[in-house]
Order: sequence, then structure tokens, then C-alpha cells
Amino acid sequence: MIHIKKETQEDYKAIHEVNKLAFGQEFEGQLVKKIRNGKNFIEELSLVAIDDTTVVGHILLSKIKIKGEQDYETLALAPLAVRPEHQQKGIGKKLVRTGLEKAKNLGFGSVIVVGHTDYFPQFGFQQASQWNLKCSFKVPDEAFLAIQLIPGDLEDKSGTVIYPEEFSVE
Repeated sequence: MIHIKKETQEDYKAIHEVNKLAFGQEFEGQLVKKIRNGKNFIEELSLVAIDDTTVVGHILLSKIKIKGEQDYETLALAPLAVRPEHQQKGIGKKLVRTGLEKAKNLGFGSVIVVGHTDYFPQFGFQQASQWNLKCSFKVPDEAFLAIQLIPGDLEDKSGTVIYPEEFSVE
């Protein structure tokens, strides 16, 4: 039985391992660590999926900005990772649904993701360009997605989504 909970310090090593195995590289694990140590981290939005006593999945939502006529705060969903041997079992879906629900309960109105177009729309994500949102780096329009957790939250907030320095590839 999979259950979702807020990460604890004891989960850090397992979270790094889950990201490394899921993505086949170190970047996402390092990204989690950098965000966790930065000003955009929200403790309640770093969640782990536990199978028995093992961390098998992780999701992180952190603060980012939309720069337009005014600056607005929103959330980035990145990364989302499930251990390869546990993929295709609904764990990622459970993490996304729980993360979005917790974000809404914390008062956040929207979430941005650069992600798979055959995966994220099932949760209500749509092309961010429909709200005249652009990404600060090059990404295919169809993979730059947003969801309004609060209806109307992205109306009149057109601009460029600025990811903090933690996201830069070094």
C-alpha cells in the first residue's frame, strides 16, 4: 500500500536515489537539494511516496515568478520521479494529485510544469501559451503546461515564467 507524506530529513538520501534512478542522471537530485536549501522551498510541497518503509517516488513544487506588467508568484512542479521498478503503477498520479491538492490548500492558484503532453493533461494541465505565458528558456510550446488550481487565477497574468537560479544547468 502506497502512502504519501511530507519528506523528512531521513528521506533525503532516498529522494536523491529515486531521482537518479528515474532520470538516469544526477541533475534532478541536485536540483531538489538546491531548491531545498533556497528561498523558494515550501516544506509541505516536497512529498514522498512510501511503499512499506521504502521511498519509491518524490514530487517537489516550489515557488517561481511570472514576470509581466506585475510580478506574480506561482509554483513549478519539478521534479516528479518514481523508481523505475515502481513506474506504471499509479504512484506518480497519486503524487501529482496530492501535490496539487496541498498547493491549493496552501493558497496557491496555479502550477507550471515542463512535462510530457501525454501525461500532465490528465490532471487538468493545458498549454501555458493559452494564458500568454512564455518560458524563460527554450522549450516546445506543447510541453510548457499550466493548471489553474483556483479558477481564473492565470487570467490577466500574461508574461514570462522565470525559473530561479537553482534550475540552471551548471
